[in-house]
Amino acid sequence: MPAQLTELKIGDVAIRLHRAGSGPKLLFLHGAGGVPQWLPFFDALADHYEVLVPEHPGFGSSDDPPWIQSMPDLAMFYLDLIEEAGLDRIHLIGNSLGGWLAAEILIRDRSPFRSLTLLAPAGIRVKGVPCGDNFIWGPEEAVRNLYHDQAFADRILALRPSELRLTHPVTEPEPWEQRPVAEPELSEQNPASIAPPRLVEAREPVPALLFEFGPADW
Repeated sequence: MPAQLTELKIGDVAIRLHRAGSGPKLLFLHGAGGVPQWLPFFDALADHYEVLVPEHPGFGSSDDPPWIQSMPDLAMFYLDLIEEAGLDRIHLIGNSLGGWLAAEILIRDRSPFRSLTLLAPAGIRVKGVPCGDNFIWGPEEAVRNLYHDQAFADRILALRPSELRLTHPVTEPEPWEQRPVAEPELSEQNPASIAPPRLVEAREPVPALLFEFGPADW
């Protein structure tokens, strides 16, 4: 189903919002690739939920306010958004950079959320697992590091650019390649150098589900 595009203004910051479906509200926080297109994945969610997919400040068509300098700043912006939009008991999904952001949001205020799902989140350290630095990886290295099963990486790398945009939009150019002004805010906050949020500090934990790529890539 086609998504409805609207503008949502929080204070002096306007962001673009993709919205579709009906039912319980579900907020999806995108990764570093932004929202290059409405995915079939969103359609599947919209069969059961009202799906809200905002473009983060500094990404896509959203404003790029100078005061958002870090992930904590972005987390506080989203808490303001949730409060001003009157959202409550919402399901929260974060992918990659959005997973890191979702975790940062919940350690600050868990009350508006019904559940948390993290899809291959960045910014969360696992004991014994070295952190990669995606800001110094070359294009092929970045694709290969996304997959445990290198057969998947081989398939992606073999695609022509036009096919790649249609079948694997997550590999679209990063927002800081398209809009250099966004680089100082987020590129310096890489997972290798910033301590991760600690979900275990939550006194009233929200049900959480963590998906990470592994031996059975999906």
